Amino acid sequence: MTITDAPKILTSRLGRDDSHTLAGYLDSGGYAGLRKALTMTPEAVAAEVDAVSLLGRGGAGFPAGRKWAMLRQAPTTYLVVNGDESEPATFKDHLLLERDPHQLIEGVVIAAYALQVTQAFIYVRGEFALGLERVTAAVNDAYAHGAVGRDIFGSDFSVDVVVHPGAGAYICGEETALLESLEGKRGFPRIKPPYFPAAVGLYGEPTVVNNVETLSNLPWVITNGSAAFAALGAGRSTGTRLFALAGHVRNPGVYEVEMVKTTFRDLIYAPVLGGGVLGGRELKAIIPGGVSAPWFGPEHLDLPLGQDEVAEQNSMLGSGSIVVMDESTCVVRAAWRITRFFWRESCGQCTPCREGSGWLEKILRRIEDGSGREADLDLLMDACDNIAPGLSWPPKQTTICVLGPSIPSSIASALRMFRDEFLVHVKEGGCPRG
Repeated sequence: MTITDAPKILTSRLGRDDSHTLAGYLDSGGYAGLRKALTMTPEAVAAEVDAVSLLGRGGAGFPAGRKWAMLRQAPTTYLVVNGDESEPATFKDHLLLERDPHQLIEGVVIAAYALQVTQAFIYVRGEFALGLERVTAAVNDAYAHGAVGRDIFGSDFSVDVVVHPGAGAYICGEETALLESLEGKRGFPRIKPPYFPAAVGLYGEPTVVNNVETLSNLPWVITNGSAAFAALGAGRSTGTRLFALAGHVRNPGVYEVEMVKTTFRDLIYAPVLGGGVLGGRELKAIIPGGVSAPWFGPEHLDLPLGQDEVAEQNSMLGSGSIVVMDESTCVVRAAWRITRFFWRESCGQCTPCREGSGWLEKILRRIEDGSGREADLDLLMDACDNIAPGLSWPPKQTTICVLGPSIPSSIASALRMFRDEFLVHVKEGGCPRG
């Protein structure tokens, strides 16, 4: 196993008890990146971000610099931070909100300066009570310190930052649904085009929406330079990334590792990271990028943690959540629970998602409860194919947002990898594991 000595860009302060306070942040070099950015032109700051190939850390993996570049011809009106981390077993942004909120705020102000935005919003999932409390307190402290507000640090740049709690809907992690919620409406994804946020975003104005982890990288990037960040990782996957490791591992938690040069095996088995599969049992499957991602088997353990490397194997790093399932896992139950989550969280706008998710949940529940039929296996795949034609990855769109076509991923993966387990459930009248 190889664990690189890459610097901790995002988690360097987490060993401090006062990491969430202004005093603790300043004592560890906080706001130095912002002070440096204010001595540069906005274009130069944007160029630094563009140069590092900072892939979005929220799920889609779209380069932040390229997203910003879309608005250079039409000035940006708003900057919105997506802190509605709602994917099951995903908790990396949650950690940053609770433990290092000033790092995020500094990143927000740097981005606002680069984009010349005077109004920014930090949208935080409502259930993150402690994170919401600490981000709100940090914004107030940043105003008092002169890092937010009018004439920041004596410059002629001003920006206001508003913290907005969400109501706990998974769909609001989709950027256009988040904007609807931010406007006080129900979180329904918008049809694209025309509602690309860069063109028609918050209140109908050009808007940049970036993830918490994405923006939290900016203070380090500006302080140390784009070359230092780009030297980490490989290809398009530069820098480090946070991974929320969950499931049947000895040491579940959030780990910051260098992209590409770290593998799934390193993350799961290294003693300083995951520590291996719980109880010494055999690995059965991995969900590599949140529960909407197609599953991997043990044969993918040596695959690098890189955007393109994982995509070439027909899955994604997505939300940064890696779920480990050992040999004791009932894959029927796992697929059912994931499908049930999506069914409950569907906003209901689109028929394939609203109706299809319910059909799939009912069939899986029937198999899990021991009332399934062998024909249900083909019925599941047929229904999945109607929601995401071809069952390929990335999925083909049949709905306004990607939630609907992502639902079949766990079902198709489980059936392709472990069809015999489904047959055992049918023939033995339920799960043999009890």
